[in-house]
Amino acid sequence: MKSTAIDLELFRHQLVSIAEEMGTVLRKTSYSANIKERRDYSCAVYTAEVETVAMGDHMPVHLGAMPQSVKHVTAAFDLRPGDVAIVNDPFRGGTHLPDITAVMPVYFGKEKRPRFYLANRAHHADVGGMSPGSMPMAREIYQEGIRIPPTLLVRRGKIDRAILELILANVRTPVEREGDILAQWMSLKRGEYRLRELESRHGARGLRTLMTGLLDYSERMMRAAIATLPSGRYEFSDCLDNDGLTSTPVRIRVAVTIDGAQATVDFTGTDPQAAGPVNANFAIATAATMYVFRCLIREDVPFTEGLMRPIRLIAPEGTVVNALAPAAMAAGNVETSQRITDVLLGALAQAAPERIPAASSGTMNNLSFGGYDPFRKRPFAYYETIAGGMGAHSRNDGLSATHTHMTNSWNTPVEAFEHIYPIRLRGYRIRSGSGGKGRHRGGDGIVREYEFLTEADLTLLSDRRENGPYGLQCGEAGAPGRNTLRRSGKTSPVPAKCNFAIQPGDVLRIETPGGGGWGAE
Repeated sequence: MKSTAIDLELFRHQLVSIAEEMGTVLRKTSYSANIKERRDYSCAVYTAEVETVAMGDHMPVHLGAMPQSVKHVTAAFDLRPGDVAIVNDPFRGGTHLPDITAVMPVYFGKEKRPRFYLANRAHHADVGGMSPGSMPMAREIYQEGIRIPPTLLVRRGKIDRAILELILANVRTPVEREGDILAQWMSLKRGEYRLRELESRHGARGLRTLMTGLLDYSERMMRAAIATLPSGRYEFSDCLDNDGLTSTPVRIRVAVTIDGAQATVDFTGTDPQAAGPVNANFAIATAATMYVFRCLIREDVPFTEGLMRPIRLIAPEGTVVNALAPAAMAAGNVETSQRITDVLLGALAQAAPERIPAASSGTMNNLSFGGYDPFRKRPFAYYETIAGGMGAHSRNDGLSATHTHMTNSWNTPVEAFEHIYPIRLRGYRIRSGSGGKGRHRGGDGIVREYEFLTEADLTLLSDRRENGPYGLQCGEAGAPGRNTLRRSGKTSPVPAKCNFAIQPGDVLRIETPGGGGWGAE
């Protein structure tokens, strides 16, 4: 059976709708604000060979990296109907420990091997470790929380309570964690139900044909997009402010070589893995590369594994973009992924100056804290990322106050935030004038102010506090971010990456970077 273009387009949207519905179920059945309100999760559909065929409109840093986790799970287990495995180990395809991935096989009829795999990845607000929120100023991964290798959590449809209890015994908010893990399971079950419906419509043979067609079509579209770029070698480098434990900048270098309809992305020359928690793994480097090259395609192309077929990725082991155990990894997923994106865009701007935007805020401005809530008489742990300014481009100004590139999360609304946690939000507004000047101006960042009503242990992992996001084509850089703390009437600066004890009445102010400008004024 040969599929037509219309068949492929309809099938593509059917698969994507399954991933989107999985996300809806996960969001609506979860416990934590991080998943329910911020939507810090991702869902995807994979072939039996673990090739991505559909993703929800979720988190790019999750989606591009998640196949590595699914491959480690399928290598570890012969998953049977009703089984669900979980994993969060960054050295087995995870991104950082708070991101727990759940994987389920989908069988049709009496077949002896799965026809699909389903997976979701959700950021849990706490998975233990040396500070609440599990985004600590760690030197090694053992300090960051419970590390889960591929593990069977559900066997033949029955949850293994011993394994679940082991996980819950190592976190600060076990009720919330259990609710979120069970929500991930229910999300997978919904996806399984929808895929069975799809099989009854198309048949097993028809599904194979359509999936092959989708993968090949994505590959053709990527090759066509790469072929529009002039052949050559384009180099760029940029830095993280520091690794959180030293004051030395962490440099990421890339050379993108365009050769007809294929590309080589080479991170040779990038700094060695860091002492602090800014290390990323190969899965994160893959996710950023996939995202950036997907952005070159103007059309609404299927986001499948086929996109990476024309791209060769080189990320030397032992560098900050492909760190080895036992490196600390908490910020690699959030901060280093953004800088990898920035250097890739900076390189491609030399090949396609009219198509590539200036740098966006370049940081997820990670805030985590926790303690004991004396009003509700229970422990709490919280995590969020804060938006910034988007880089301008050749046709328009950048957007203000938005999450960009490797993140795609929402904010936690003030009403939900104050209802759940012993915090008041004293301010939440656009940071006017923080976007870089140019023919097109970069978007402005955000000002967010937190008043703490009780003691807490707080960690900040932010960046772009030393140098603002770069402009392009003579556009100016966006304003760097800034963190301050007001205590007993005195305001003092707070480092970009730090951990400290909060006292009742403290007010933390986070000002996020603006985007870079594009073109001379």
